[in-house]
Amino acid sequence: MLTSGGRYAEPIRFRRPDFWRPGRRDGVPAGEWELLTHLPARVIVAATSAEPDAPRRTVAEGLAGLDAIAAGRAFDSDLVRAVVSAIYAEADDDRPAAEDPPASPDHSDRALSVADVLDACRRATGLLAARADPADSAAYRQWVQSVAARACGAARSGGLLGLGGERVSAAERRFLDDLAVALALR
Repeated sequence: MLTSGGRYAEPIRFRRPDFWRPGRRDGVPAGEWELLTHLPARVIVAATSAEPDAPRRTVAEGLAGLDAIAAGRAFDSDLVRAVVSAIYAEADDDRPAAEDPPASPDHSDRALSVADVLDACRRATGLLAARADPADSAAYRQWVQSVAARACGAARSGGLLGLGGERVSAAERRFLDDLAVALALR
């Protein structure tokens, strides 16, 4: 945490200093760094895929998720801020950020797509448990959960002519619960 003088009030909390900094010989391998930097966008896609929605609702959910990613710049974790910086610094190479290796032939199946994201969350949780300070690991995992929660809660479903309905549907609640388990938050 920075003090008003711009200095750290406490030491940066990493088991291995800068383990996450890409390009370091002793740092995290590129594939693991990509897992951490691509996971938030993949979680947005999974959150918007939790149930079939109207295009307007899906767009609202996606935009809320992107806003939640950007909010990571204000987190108290150097790791979360580094991930957000890497997301924004990534070159636009016409490949969707959520497409983290090429999609399998069955990737159009919503359940399979969500299962793939939950598996990636479990891998990221294991990586963080092995390499990051527990406080940074918790901050990253909570941030990813908050990205999904903001996406899921962005638009009402059900109701009539925009009135009534639920902020978070039953399918989205199940996804958020499964995500919390995959991120070891429950």
